[in-house]
Order: sequence, then C-alpha cells, then structure tokens
Amino acid sequence: MAKMKTKKSAAKRFRVRPGGTVKRGQAFKRHILTKKTTKNKRHLRGAVQVHEADARSVRSMMPYA
Repeated sequence: MAKMKTKKSAAKRFRVRPGGTVKRGQAFKRHILTKKTTKNKRHLRGAVQVHEADARSVRSMMPYA
C-alpha cells in the first residue's frame, strides 16, 4: 500500500509537541507593523497552541507527526 503524504504547507506551519498538542506561529506579525502598538506586537511573540476545533484537521494533514 502507498504511504500517506504529508501536506508540506502544514508541515512548514505547524509542529507537534511531545504531549500531542499542535503549536503554531502568531498571525499579524509580518508586515504593516508601524501602525500596531508595541504592546500588541509584544503579545504576538512566540508560539501558541492550535485551537481544539482545528487540531483534528491539522493532524490529518500531518499523518506521521
């Protein structure tokens, strides 16, 4: 039987943590940063967990993660 393929776009955007949760980068931090406040940009740092409603679809895109 053929191997299942990983969606490469999902593999570049998400990582699966050892506990099984999926982490993602924050949106709204790439461009047009001059009109955003320093506090807003500071809160957009780091990675956050994918919402439970979306985690199942992310895991199906990455079958071997």
